Amino acid sequence: MIFSGGATTSGGAAEARLMADYAKSVLEFDGTVVLEDQSRTTWENVMKVTPLLEDADRIKIVSQPAHALKARAYLRRQRPDLAVKLVRADDYRPGEWMIVKPLLALYGLWTLRGLKAGERKISL
Repeated sequence: MIFSGGATTSGGAAEARLMADYAKSVLEFDGTVVLEDQSRTTWENVMKVTPLLEDADRIKIVSQPAHALKARAYLRRQRPDLAVKLVRADDYRPGEWMIVKPLLALYGLWTLRGLKAGERKISL
């Protein structure tokens, strides 16, 4: 499993490290973990992990729904040859993020406004 994301604050822990620690300690994930902890944007997340995906049979991008959609669109732009390996992920779980979901949805729609119609699909 690849976790991607740098620190959001100066001196703070990298998002990749926080997600990996959660997967191991709370979800009891015991598989191989690879960290990409330098990226600052979604574009960089995708760009920096694509070398790690070259030999993958399937690619599943998991995140908050709007963020995952954006990452999949960026993979299609950066590496269409890898994007054909995208498979559906469980982006939405009922009840998750209940209090902030309306704000996240509005923000997500605003950030996705530049995507073309063909880039708004979950998998090929």
